[in-house]
Amino acid sequence: MKPCISQATTLPNPFADDVRDYAAGGCTAIEVWLTKLEQHLETASASDTATLLADNGVVLAAAAYQGGLLLAQGTQRKAHFDHFKRRLDLCQQFGIPTLLLVADFAQRPEPTDLGRAVVSLVEAARWAAGFGVRLGLEFRGTDTFCNCLDTAISLVEQCGESNVGVCLDVFHYYKGPSKPEDLDRLTSTNLAHVQVCDVAGVPREWMTDSDRVLPGEGDFRLGPVLARLRAIGYGGYVSLELMNPVLWQVKASQVADAGVKALTRLLGAG
Repeated sequence: MKPCISQATTLPNPFADDVRDYAAGGCTAIEVWLTKLEQHLETASASDTATLLADNGVVLAAAAYQGGLLLAQGTQRKAHFDHFKRRLDLCQQFGIPTLLLVADFAQRPEPTDLGRAVVSLVEAARWAAGFGVRLGLEFRGTDTFCNCLDTAISLVEQCGESNVGVCLDVFHYYKGPSKPEDLDRLTSTNLAHVQVCDVAGVPREWMTDSDRVLPGEGDFRLGPVLARLRAIGYGGYVSLELMNPVLWQVKASQVADAGVKALTRLLGAG
């Protein structure tokens, strides 16, 4: 398993600063926050950006995130897919192998939503395949649709496209209705990406993204999750994703250094 850090962990930092600061902190793989990259490219060329990455020895391991594809209809669906295709082009340009998707918010899911989501996921997968990109479907524990690992895996299986897997975010695994036995459904082929964090002293009903802390500093039982990843031979990226405003005030190179050390301890445990 390979460590990387999500740019959400230093969200206010500009893209170019993240590249330099992460490298200074010993992090050589970044889960890119696509909005940051898009804003960066408003004033920088793609070739200069590629040089920036190469000079700092940094690779873009995955991209977060794209929404609006699974349930949107009509003009909204077209707008989301057009945006998605532009982002696929970015992934291809910068060799980003995995693009993360999130399911659309649905206030009251309908029985037809599952079928519509599968059809849209198939279409998205086929577009992504043309750009050499794999999709990672992320469930969100606070949502009303696709809020657990079991449902995300079922959507991936029903989609049936080889370049689609799930993104396992341990925050949403703990926050939502996922169960330990859901981990048994993970395989080396249906797992596309992993995001880790921890939360300390906050009941699951009230914990929010801003409560995320470094793995090993909270109450999550990460051992069984890592044991399952090892059991299936997962060799992809494990990304530190923290959205803690306190950390946003800390120098990004220091955050990266602490993050790399925490990931090294986590991945080396057991």
